[in-house]
Amino acid sequence: MTTPPGLPARALCAAANEALTEASFLTADFAEAERLFTEARDLAAADGDREGEALAITGLGMTRHGRNITRLVDGAAPSDADVAAEEELMRRALAAWQKTGNTVGTARALFGVSLVFQVLRRDWDAGMPYLWQAFGLAEAVEEAGDLYGASEIHRHLGFYYLYKDVRPREAVRQLGHSLALRERLGDLRRVPSALVALGQAELAAGEPQRAAGFAYRAVELARAAGLLPWRIRDAEQTLAEAEAAVRAAG
Repeated sequence: MTTPPGLPARALCAAANEALTEASFLTADFAEAERLFTEARDLAAADGDREGEALAITGLGMTRHGRNITRLVDGAAPSDADVAAEEELMRRALAAWQKTGNTVGTARALFGVSLVFQVLRRDWDAGMPYLWQAFGLAEAVEEAGDLYGASEIHRHLGFYYLYKDVRPREAVRQLGHSLALRERLGDLRRVPSALVALGQAELAAGEPQRAAGFAYRAVELARAAGLLPWRIRDAEQTLAEAEAAVRAAG
C-alpha cells in the first residue's frame, strides 16, 4: 500500500493506529503499522513536530509489543534482542513525551514501559512504578478522549490485582471500568478481550454465574468479529471454566 503524498504526521499516525488495531485483533500482520509509524516519525522529525514524533515512536513501541505478544501466544518466547528492542522504543517514547510536557502522551509512554516488564519480563516489581504513574494520569487520558489508552491502564492494573497483589474484588472493579471504556469507544474488536479478563476476575472472586455471562458474550462477539483464533480460544476457554464452576457450585 502506498501513502498519499503530503499526508501529515498526525494523519499518518491515525492510519497507523488503525493498522495496528487490525493486526492486533484480526490479522497478526504488523508490517503496515510499522511502515506508517516510521514514515510519521521521520516526517515529524523533519518538520520539528516533537509531539508528532513522540506519538509515532510510541506507536512503533506498541507495534513491536504486538509482534512480541504474537510470538508468546504462538508458544515461542521473544528473544532477548526482541525484548530489548521493545524496551528501547518505549523508553525513547517516554523521554520524547517528557520533553514536550504533554501529560497524556507521558501517561501512554509510562504504560508502554510498564508493559515490557509486566508482560515480557514477568517482573511486576520493576513494572509497577511505571504503571502506578500511568494510573495517576489515567483520568487525564480518559478526559482527553483516549478511551482505549485509559482502558489499557485500568486493564493492566486489574491484572496486578488478579495475579500479583491478589485482591479479586479490586480486579473486578478495575477490569469492569476497562470494559466500560471500551464499550464507550464502540469498537467491537476490542471488547471481547475485556470481557474475558472481567470473566476471569469474577471467577477468582467466586462469582461463576457472572463470569459465565461475560465469557459467553465474549465468545459471541469474538466469533462475530472474526478475531484471531487465539483470541477466540481464550474466550471459549474462559467460558468452559466458568460453566464448570457453575456446575460445581450447583
